Amino acid sequence: MKHRIDPKIDCVFKAILGTTANSNLLIHFLNAILKQEFEYPIKSVEILNPYNDKEFINDKLSIVDVKASDDFGHLYQIEIQLNCFNYLPQRMIYNWADIYSNQLTQGEHYSTLKPTYSIWLFAENLLQNDSHYAHNYQLRDQNGQALNKHGGIGLLELNKFNVVDVKQNDHRWLKFFKEGSQLDDPSLPNWMQTDKMRQAMNTLSIFSEKEREYDRYQARQEYLRIQRSNQFMFEQEREAKLKARSTLKQAVEEKKATIQREKNF
Repeated sequence: MKHRIDPKIDCVFKAILGTTANSNLLIHFLNAILKQEFEYPIKSVEILNPYNDKEFINDKLSIVDVKASDDFGHLYQIEIQLNCFNYLPQRMIYNWADIYSNQLTQGEHYSTLKPTYSIWLFAENLLQNDSHYAHNYQLRDQNGQALNKHGGIGLLELNKFNVVDVKQNDHRWLKFFKEGSQLDDPSLPNWMQTDKMRQAMNTLSIFSEKEREYDRYQARQEYLRIQRSNQFMFEQEREAKLKARSTLKQAVEEKKATIQREKNF
C-alpha cells in the first residue's frame, strides 16, 4: 500500500462497515460479534445512515457511527471510540435507549419493539480495573436472569485484545481493527486470508492509493488529533478545578472544627 491506513479512524471505520457496497462485511461483523445472541444468523441488512465521505472533513457534527436493521427488524449501532472521557458510559446507555425508544410512533404498541444492539469498539481502555476485553451489558437481575431479550450494549476494548492464534471471525475483526494500520496488502498474514478480511483490507487500500481519499483521511485524522488534545486539556482543567474545590472545602471544614474546639474550651 502507498500509505498505511488506520481502520480505527472513524471515516475509514464507517467506510468499511457503513457502505452499501460493504453490507456483506457488516453482516459478517455482526454475526461474528453477536453470534451468542442469535438463534439464526443475519442474512441481510439495511444501512440506515450510509457513509458519505463529504460529511467528515472538519465537521464535529458528523454522524460517525453505523446504524442498521436486519431482516428480522432488529436494530444495530456500531461505533468506534478513539479516546475515553468522563460520562462516556452514560452516553452509551442514552444512545441505546434513544434508538430503542424511537422505534415507536404515536399509537404504536410496545409489542412492536424490536431488540436493539449497540456495539462499541475502544482504542483506549474504558474499564481500567478489568482485564477482560469484551463485555455484554443487558437488563438482568441479581441472579443473571434477563428482564427481556431485547439486546443490550457490547463493549470491546482493543488494547486488551491479545489473542495470538486467531481462527474465529470475531477475533479476526478485532485484530484487524487493532493492527490494521500495520498491515501490508501484498503480504497479509494467515489470519487475514479470507474473502471478507481481504475485502476489508481493500477498503484501506482505496484510502491509501487514491490521493483524494488519502487527503480526506489525513484531514480527518488531524481534526481528531486536535479534538483529542482539546478533550485532554478540558479533562485536566476539570480535574484541577475539582481538586481545588475539594481542597477549599477541606480547609473550610478544618477551620470550622478549629473554631468549634476553641468554643468548647
